[in-house]
Amino acid sequence: MLADADDSFEGKKVVVSGAGNVAVYAIEKVHQLGGTVIACSDSAGFVVDAEGIDLALLKDVKERRRERPSTYAAERGASSTHVPSGSIWDVPCDIALPCATQNELPADGAKSLVANGVRLVAEGANMPATPEAIAILQEAGVLFAPGKASNAGGVATSALEMQQNASRDTWGFEETEAKLAAIMSEIHRTCVDTAAEYGAPGNYVVGANLAGYIRVADAMVAQGVI
Repeated sequence: MLADADDSFEGKKVVVSGAGNVAVYAIEKVHQLGGTVIACSDSAGFVVDAEGIDLALLKDVKERRRERPSTYAAERGASSTHVPSGSIWDVPCDIALPCATQNELPADGAKSLVANGVRLVAEGANMPATPEAIAILQEAGVLFAPGKASNAGGVATSALEMQQNASRDTWGFEETEAKLAAIMSEIHRTCVDTAAEYGAPGNYVVGANLAGYIRVADAMVAQGVI
């Protein structure tokens, strides 16, 4: 999405809600792409780290010790602050990735993001942005990726696992990641092309919804269901 807009993650400040698998590895990918994640959260509040989230420490806290991000803040030092109440969406950022739970990004959160100049919002959780929030983001010209497209990687990787099992083959991490990257790139292109074809250029929600509907309808026709 950023590349299509002549932009990139390089130098961007990113907020990632959540601290589970989706959030932790979204943070890792952001760092690989040149961005800096400055905040993450859980149900007990959120952490803001002005120097950028220390991924190794976060993984140790969450994956090994099974503790809260508040522990991360206490051990990280002066650059990090734990905020037990309030909204992570009030943290100024260029990119926001809601990766925690359904309906976590309400209208008020979307308004805060827009007011603080957010450039892109991509869903990592299942339907984390409310319909009202999506409308606010789109009306403000914010690039918005719906979860049915941006969160397709999990299902896609399951399909790749099934393919390996069926062929009695084993792929390394790099090969699997390359296949997943190709799948996600194709999803992006399909969303862009479908939205443009149906008169809504740049609207990833329209593109993803219509592309999904058309694919299911074509399959039903091919199978003689309708």
